[in-house]
Amino acid sequence: MAFAGFDLLSYPGDDTMQWIKSNTNISFVGFYLAPAPSRPNSDWMGNYRVLADQGWGFAPIYVGQQELGQPGSHNLTGEQGTIDGRSATDLMFQAGFPPNSIVYLDCEQGGPASNATLEYVGAWVDAVRLSVNTYAPGIYCSYTTVASLLAIRPDIPAWVWHITNPAQGAIFPTPDPAASGCLQATVWQYFQKTDVTFDGAPNPDLTVDLDSASTRDPSKAAIAQPFTSSGRRRKKSAAKKRKATKIKAKKAPSKRKASKAKTKKTANKKPKARKTKRSVRK
Repeated sequence: MAFAGFDLLSYPGDDTMQWIKSNTNISFVGFYLAPAPSRPNSDWMGNYRVLADQGWGFAPIYVGQQELGQPGSHNLTGEQGTIDGRSATDLMFQAGFPPNSIVYLDCEQGGPASNATLEYVGAWVDAVRLSVNTYAPGIYCSYTTVASLLAIRPDIPAWVWHITNPAQGAIFPTPDPAASGCLQATVWQYFQKTDVTFDGAPNPDLTVDLDSASTRDPSKAAIAQPFTSSGRRRKKSAAKKRKATKIKAKKAPSKRKASKAKTKKTANKKPKARKTKRSVRK
């Protein structure tokens, strides 16, 4: 089962968000954190508590350093990744997100990530994990980029964009994120910059990106099967099985040993007097 969501740069207002939550099947919303390197301002900040009280789920977005050719800042180094990772967790705390919430690093380029991006993303992920604010790292990127990023940090949630533009109706589509081009994806952005009219809402005409997630709240998403971990998990399982077998062997001797022990014990034991049943006649 999947759940519908959307994201847009500008906050539509409390009343409009309440109307959308009450009158559509949309369950979660992208939440831009700021100031971030490539997103200096965001009017989403300060609205977490209102939206949470309305019942919204969240996909918190930190727009970090970008490849050359993409809008924003371009300081792709490991050192900057550490600084930005700590900044992301500070903003999560400032916005009001509870501990262990996932924050998604926005990487806008397509295709395999460069070495500079890999260094930056790896340092960012590690900094988020080690932060005193105790948040969890995730990644937002193209389905053509995600494999290269998961190759260096395989156990993080992935929010991928793969634009397929499915037909819209009264109910927003909820395609399975695993069909996005990344089996590990927990969120799939399948439509970008589409004009939607929420007829009846205070602010009805919005330009949004449409998403689908495996959970109502991607900030609390369970991590799917890690990209490169299937072999490791099988090995771990086999090791556990071997260990359990050894322990079992110590506790319960083999049938052959048990049989020998029984024979030895019987040999040293005096035979019991054999009773014979007799019939007594009168």
